[in-house]
Amino acid sequence: MKTLVIVAALLSSSCGYALAGRGSFLPAYIRIVGIPPLENRSTFQQVEQVLTEKIRTEFIGRGKYTVVPEAAGSDAVLTGEILNISLQPVAFNEQQLASRYQFILTMKMTFTDSRTSMVLWSNDALTFREESQLTSAAGGSANIEGSTFFDQERSTVDRLSTDAARTIVTAILEAF
Repeated sequence: MKTLVIVAALLSSSCGYALAGRGSFLPAYIRIVGIPPLENRSTFQQVEQVLTEKIRTEFIGRGKYTVVPEAAGSDAVLTGEILNISLQPVAFNEQQLASRYQFILTMKMTFTDSRTSMVLWSNDALTFREESQLTSAAGGSANIEGSTFFDQERSTVDRLSTDAARTIVTAILEAF
């Protein structure tokens, strides 16, 4: 009898740990998530399109949610704004031209339950950083005015958007 009580106590006192990325702390009735296009208050063009698509893809990748591009008909809505993207030189070449830049994305996001209008998650000060080495086709440093900069800028924004999407969706689903 004593052994049975000890076994029962051990079984009922689980530690509560789970694998990251597997859980969801959202109400069970949330199955359709509306993710309208983000607002872009930065000077970078089309970054809101890339970031919105990455966030939608990340939600879909979790396998439990249907994602729609508008709030209508959804169980919950994720809205957000890109507040700013700044570009700062962090390394210089022999000619004292910037050869490495840090992109800093600042945004705010809100995830709202459509049934109750209750905010389930929000963050008004999300910040993401990504560095980019700028090189010309010849392997030297690129000038900030050159087309190489803009090609690498797109690649950097893509990496930055992937990181932001993963972080945002994980924070929402795992209640961080």
